[in-house]
Amino acid sequence: MKVLVVGGGGREHALAWKLLRDDPSIELIAAPGNPGIAELGRCESVAAHDVAGLLALASRVNPALTIVGPEAPLESGLVDTFRSAGLAVFGPTAAAARIETSKRFAKELMLAAGVPTARARTFTNAHEAKAEAHRLGAPVVIKASGLAAGKGVIVATTITDADDAITMMLEGNAFGAAGHEVLVEEFMSGEEISVFALTDGTHILPMIAAQDHKRIGDGDTGPNTGGMGAYAPVSIETAAVAMAAVNDVFLPTLRAMHEAGAPFTGLLYAGLMLTSNGPKVVEFNCRFGDPETEALLPLMDSSLLDPMLIIANGGSLAGMAPLRWRTGAAVATVVAAGGYPGKVRSGDIITLPGAERDVMVFHAGTSRDGNGSLVTGGGRVFVVTALGANIAAAQRLSSGHAERIQFEGRQLRRDIGWRELARGAGTS
Repeated sequence: MKVLVVGGGGREHALAWKLLRDDPSIELIAAPGNPGIAELGRCESVAAHDVAGLLALASRVNPALTIVGPEAPLESGLVDTFRSAGLAVFGPTAAAARIETSKRFAKELMLAAGVPTARARTFTNAHEAKAEAHRLGAPVVIKASGLAAGKGVIVATTITDADDAITMMLEGNAFGAAGHEVLVEEFMSGEEISVFALTDGTHILPMIAAQDHKRIGDGDTGPNTGGMGAYAPVSIETAAVAMAAVNDVFLPTLRAMHEAGAPFTGLLYAGLMLTSNGPKVVEFNCRFGDPETEALLPLMDSSLLDPMLIIANGGSLAGMAPLRWRTGAAVATVVAAGGYPGKVRSGDIITLPGAERDVMVFHAGTSRDGNGSLVTGGGRVFVVTALGANIAAAQRLSSGHAERIQFEGRQLRRDIGWRELARGAGTS
């Protein structure tokens, strides 16, 4: 069976790795892929945003399943195009992808459906947006409504910071078209977790929670990034929290999507803030998160391929057994390029350590130079996932292996999972 994976980052490497674990006979094709994925299958030099090129590729290779990794091709209607051509594809339509690609759409849908979330208003005028921020008071959250590579959310601790963020987005064009509309949102206190659910549009298979680490430096210091690491499981995802995520978040959201004429199929990701009043949605993503995927999939005992095939072919998940997970924990440490998350260095020669048991090194931003040497080619270069009996053991193994990856300007955090360890829940 041929499987086409669209994308070329750490998430797509982890997906390819897991699919081949589920069925080693798969003929894997990735577009564009990366040097790590090339060790598992064939890479085709078609960009993830090139919908016409991807359709031509799929028409030539005729995959039994196409999996769309990044959000940009989903926003561009890749799923719609493939479905129209009679191709089985895993992911939401462009209309359904608005749950991520338009924060305004997502917020209005949640408020209308009674899904717990922070109050917010949307603005295109900077003066009006600043007036709302002043009314709410600091801290206040300023969000670019469109896609901003995970960096379009600013938690302003002062009104001056809020004014600056609004100016930067609406007048400074900091995030391009994604920031031409902003949400001014009330601040929520609590701890955030990421919860994924596979869905056929009506039924869901929830996954265990992971927790991302957004800031560049240890102890959550420095600027926001697309994610510097993640771990799973998360002890604060109690049975009650998991039940609330299903009954108060995922199921009513899916019903609301149907009512909006945009049924959602694929992988729905909810960022949940665990407040004193229960879980509330920070944001939705319309695809697997990165780097949470690299932490979750190595812990997954159930097949990922089977439900993906059912969903992509328009089938139902009704009656499927809950997903199974191995005991222990996973910690995924991002190894980033010099300058990230700002202007990124590229082309630096990489030296990798030898393989280690229970360690997976997922390529996120690598390429080959003219001599065939492995070099840096993106902001996040690798995601090093390690499995252990607990968070502490997995963290030691992950950060230790990540430290031995060498290239000029290398950056990494050494404290992924620190909140779990501070709770004392990750050592036993």
